[in-house]
Amino acid sequence: MGKTTAEKIFETHLVEKPDQEIFVLNLDRVFCHEITTPIAINDLVSRGKDRVYNPDNIKAVIDHVTPAKDSKTAEQGRTLREWAHRNNIKDFYDVGQNGVCHALFPEQGHVRPGFTIIMGDSHTCTHGAFGAFAAGVGTTDLEVGILKGVCAFRFPKTIKLEVSGEKSEGVYAKDIILEIIRTLGVNGATDQVIEFTGDTVKTMSMEERMTLCNMAIEAGGTCGICHPDETTVDYLWPFIKSDFSSKEAALKDYSRWISDDDAEYTEVLKIDVSSLEPKMTVGFKPDQVKTIKEMEGTAVNQIYIGSCNNGRIEDLREAAKVL
Repeated sequence: MGKTTAEKIFETHLVEKPDQEIFVLNLDRVFCHEITTPIAINDLVSRGKDRVYNPDNIKAVIDHVTPAKDSKTAEQGRTLREWAHRNNIKDFYDVGQNGVCHALFPEQGHVRPGFTIIMGDSHTCTHGAFGAFAAGVGTTDLEVGILKGVCAFRFPKTIKLEVSGEKSEGVYAKDIILEIIRTLGVNGATDQVIEFTGDTVKTMSMEERMTLCNMAIEAGGTCGICHPDETTVDYLWPFIKSDFSSKEAALKDYSRWISDDDAEYTEVLKIDVSSLEPKMTVGFKPDQVKTIKEMEGTAVNQIYIGSCNNGRIEDLREAAKVL
């Protein structure tokens, strides 16, 4: 029987199975930022375990409050900064060299197809756009990851999303993922991986794929995943060209992470975006979605542009066109 991308990653990273549903996996990367990591750092220090499993596999950034807005956030930044220096973490992005973590780490070449990645941040699923398994975790799991380079996960059941059709003008990846979340609901993919496939996804840039995967968590998903392809290789080529003789060789290697044709899914959903209209959320839940047309005449007091979902230069250029 064939395997999904997530199942292949689990199989190749398995350390042990405490029971049938729990998989302890080796980690390729542990990402850290100054909001959640200092809690883990302070606990490790208090236990006499101020060390890391591999400084080359840990990447850290000050990104949530930069520069610090008060003494508390300054202390968080200092804790992360001093910990990174003590433990020889060379890929530490301090104030002035930093950016939004989920945009910065891929741009710096720290994500690869087939990787396992954790971070104390729910939107870590962004990095699944490269064909990786990336998940947000709590403090305890983050501590274990920093110290031992392993993390425990449930078996990766997968929902397959086949996205087809040509996007209309004014429709972007954000509109597509909002429609998917509206369809699934905020709990529709709980404890599952969402695998994004189809002709529309194949034509997307890596930035658009990251937008899709970033919001898998908003439907309850553990991770969003796209299959690695030529677009993935082109994006990564500046970082991987010393590892492969050609882009074709890289693509052949990364293709082993693509789901098999006979892989089993808990659900297969088909989304045709040909008639999709621009979307927005109207409440505090991400499945409360309406079209822009439905909101015509609604007064708008404030608009926020730039986030871990749509804060890249490509997004800001689209916003600038509108303005």
